[in-house]
Order: sequence, then structure tokens, then C-alpha cells
Amino acid sequence: MNYLRRNEDRGHANVGWLDSKHSFSFGHYYDPAHMGISALRVINDDTVAPNMGFDTHGHQNMEIISYILEGEIAHKDSTGNDYTIPAGEVQRMSAGTGVKHSEFNASNDSALKFLQIWIQPNVQNIAPDYEQRAIEQQGQLTALVTPDREGDSLFINQNARIYRLRLEENESIELATRGENAYLHVIKGQANIQGTSISEHDDLELNHADALGGLLEGTSTIQVSTRSTPLEALWFDLP
Repeated sequence: MNYLRRNEDRGHANVGWLDSKHSFSFGHYYDPAHMGISALRVINDDTVAPNMGFDTHGHQNMEIISYILEGEIAHKDSTGNDYTIPAGEVQRMSAGTGVKHSEFNASNDSALKFLQIWIQPNVQNIAPDYEQRAIEQQGQLTALVTPDREGDSLFINQNARIYRLRLEENESIELATRGENAYLHVIKGQANIQGTSISEHDDLELNHADALGGLLEGTSTIQVSTRSTPLEALWFDLP
């Protein structure tokens, strides 16, 4: 299926200290039409109040990626990792046989904003693993998480790739998929995809094995172009 999902159509939860938008069913938000795509299970846009966060909780057999947009995350886990992850860095935690961790806003006065991403692994019950890194942009498309450590990317236990897309004003790029599915999540800015405008927090799914015509007409590539506004987005190439 190919579709464009606007930000206002995504799930939303606000519990005071946490304001979160969900691309897929998560927590109390449930929509059977949006349970994930391929191995991609969660994309949450989380805004966390100062000194607040997620108390110690557990995960198992999940690849968990955090992309920090503003502020810093204070991370602690049961394998001994105790780190602060600043804006611009990427964190990957393979939960494997099981790991408990906590995530808090490290600031006393500023909000934390980050993307929480879950991808189902292609191996089960491995030893938990952890990485974080600042990855400099290399051209328009930069690998952040890949199974073969493309460029400076972090590793993932799945045939899935996450790229950071950055376009300046009046630039364009053709995005192609290696797998059967792809997903584009806009972080900020605006762009045009083959006649359709996309903007902040919009999502686009591309499944060229089950095309329905319409926006992408069954193609395995899309053309993304900007005009007067730059674009930052994440491009997921999925099995």
C-alpha cells in the first residue's frame, strides 16, 4: 500500500510531562490500519518536560533507536550503560534477551524532543547491545543505522536502513528502495513529492510490491524536491 499520512491524522497522547505523536499504534492509541510497516513498528515524536522521563522499564527482542532533536537524554540501563545523549546524536539499543532502562530529560529548564523508533530484529535472544554516535551529514542522504555499518552508521540486527535526508532550498533527490518497503518521516521543513506537498511530521509509505496507483503509481523510487524551505527527514529502507 502507498499512502501519505498527515501529521494531524497520527495518534496523539499528552499526559502533562509527555506530549507524543504516534505514527503507528502505541500505548493507549490503537488503530488496526496503522500497526507498522514491514519490520518498522514505532515512530514516536516525544516532547518531555524538564527533569521528567521514563522510569526503569524493560524491553526484549527489539531494536530501539533514539534520534535526539533538542535537548539531552540521560540514559541508564541494566547492562551498565550510563550516558547522556545530546541533540544531533543517534542511539541504538538492541534489547535481545532483555534489558531494563530509564530515559530522562537531562535539563532542569528546557524540553527534550526526540524520535523514538522501534524495529523488530531478524534474530532473537541475542545479548543486549548499545551504541550512540554523532553522525555528520555527508551530502543529501546520510546513513544513520544499517546492517553493514555503511559509512559511519550504527549497526542494526535487521535488513533495514535508516538515512537522514537533508535538502536545502531548490534541491531535489531521487530516493530508491532496496527492499520491498520504504517510509519517509518528515522532521521539519517542506517538500514536494511528485506533485504532492509534505511538511513537518507527515509520513509517506511506499510499498512497490503492492502498489495501488495514485500518488506513486507503483514505482520503487520517489522524487523529493524543495522550493523555498529546506527539508530534514528520515528515510527508512525496509525488507
